[in-house]
Amino acid sequence: MKAITTSGYGGPDTLQLTETDDPKVGPDAVLVRVRAAGVNPVDWKVVAGYLEPIMDVYFPLIPGWDVSGVVEAVGLDATEFSVGDEVFGYVRKDAVQHGTYAELVAAPVRTLARKPATLDFPQAAGVPLAGLTAYQCLERIGVTAGDTVLVHAAAGGVGSFAVQIAVARGARVIGTAGEHNHDFLRSLGAEPVTYGDGLEDRVRALAPEGITAALDLIGEGAAPLSQRLMRDPTRVASIVDSAIKDSGGHHVWVRPDSADLTALGRLIDDGKVRVPVDRTLPLEQAAEAFRLSKTGRTRGKIVLTVP
Repeated sequence: MKAITTSGYGGPDTLQLTETDDPKVGPDAVLVRVRAAGVNPVDWKVVAGYLEPIMDVYFPLIPGWDVSGVVEAVGLDATEFSVGDEVFGYVRKDAVQHGTYAELVAAPVRTLARKPATLDFPQAAGVPLAGLTAYQCLERIGVTAGDTVLVHAAAGGVGSFAVQIAVARGARVIGTAGEHNHDFLRSLGAEPVTYGDGLEDRVRALAPEGITAALDLIGEGAAPLSQRLMRDPTRVASIVDSAIKDSGGHHVWVRPDSADLTALGRLIDDGKVRVPVDRTLPLEQAAEAFRLSKTGRTRGKIVLTVP
């Protein structure tokens, strides 16, 4: 099969389109014919060596954790799916080597769900990691109807999902973003507020009674700032600031979860969550996708398509 590989840590220029062996399919896995692979910042961070302290990484490495495609074969005990099923998933395994930037990927069934019927393959590939991160953060802090939620970096990949999911639950959402993204946030159902100096005062002006929950997706002191605006400082989830645990908050590292993916799919098919795709590129342009992702300036997902 064709795959994007790297033989060692480095930048985008280390990526090459190569021929490699088809993956073996374990008993609790299925073989997915990849139609699209979502690109996330963690992908280029893996290739750059950032995850070396916490995960086993083996070379040659195929990057990528997000996928959408069609089941081509099923493992001996993989009864959840059948050949021909259209699926999407966050295919993070215990070690990093055989990722989704390829024509085929062996995916444990716990990492997959059926693709939302209303999405095409590139849109579906943009959902799993970012969508699950937002969903699991909101679950961790119990966001529901009546909450006032502050989402930091609300116009980003995770943030835009978090806004929509929280709104779908009946929460009021205040989202931080640059002014050029304020109309975008309004279109998602959030009340935008400009980040930077004076943010705490601006949030207090919007919500004099305070906020009840917060998602920190950016760091830079956002989590402790949020706690100063809350009656219950434990209802803060951060994906970047592990120190928040010391003051009762939650540090969230997204995990594959078929049930959570299925719930996201229902929200999408019900029209409550939409998936903006900023750019689609062919698989062989993975290095360019990395460069675009590293700028941090895309609105919506970058997706690699596989013929």
